[in-house]
Amino acid sequence: MRIVKIYNNNAVETKDTDCREIIVVGCGLAFKKRVGDKIDDSKIQKIFVLSEPGVNMKFREFLSYIPLDYLIMGNEIIGYIQEKLHIEQSTLLYLGLVDHIYGAVKRYQSGIEVKNVMLWDIRRFYSEEYEIGCHLLVIVEKHAGVRLSDDEAGFFAFHIAEARMNENTLDMQRIMDIMVELSNIIKYHFQVEFNQESVYYYRFVTHLKFFAQRLVNEKLYEQDENDELLDTIRKKYVIAIGTVLKLSPPFPRV
Repeated sequence: MRIVKIYNNNAVETKDTDCREIIVVGCGLAFKKRVGDKIDDSKIQKIFVLSEPGVNMKFREFLSYIPLDYLIMGNEIIGYIQEKLHIEQSTLLYLGLVDHIYGAVKRYQSGIEVKNVMLWDIRRFYSEEYEIGCHLLVIVEKHAGVRLSDDEAGFFAFHIAEARMNENTLDMQRIMDIMVELSNIIKYHFQVEFNQESVYYYRFVTHLKFFAQRLVNEKLYEQDENDELLDTIRKKYVIAIGTVLKLSPPFPRV
């Protein structure tokens, strides 16, 4: 591979054997190099395939200010997320998390603290992502030498959940608002406290997530008037059906 464009001493643009545009990252990869020079394969630490026009532009801008240490940290972070959630590699998730971490560390070093007003809800409704976010605090501390707050773990979780559900940030907020409203209606109607460690609560929240996602995306199921299961539920779970009818008021505008 030969250098097509140099971004800094550690990042260059080139093309692979399939003529795809790629970004190659490595310590000192472009030091004393010029366009057209051959890339030293032994120095390559990460390769990014540029396949989405919108992402490509953002990634090129990203390389102009993010230090190599954070790019390497991002490798470990994405690897951990993929291992835990078995999701495909996402350049957008990589960019979003590394960019956020870089900004969070800068704020920490400047004595600026940002509170995550959604932290409690994120812990409730995105517990799996939040747990991963907490481990990312450990990775950040190892690489950057600072221990960020649990608020940041919540922000990390939000990025991960957004990538898993393939939603934009505004949609994610709408989804969470719907989940909070629905769970509150059920909680106060039955006068119960949810056991957030219960497998039943986990199933309940999972159903809420996907229902809220369908609602925001306007992809609701068509009702089948001949649905025997629904008829059985109506007869057997009268109180529950009454609660469901209360879930019909207007939700946050979608």
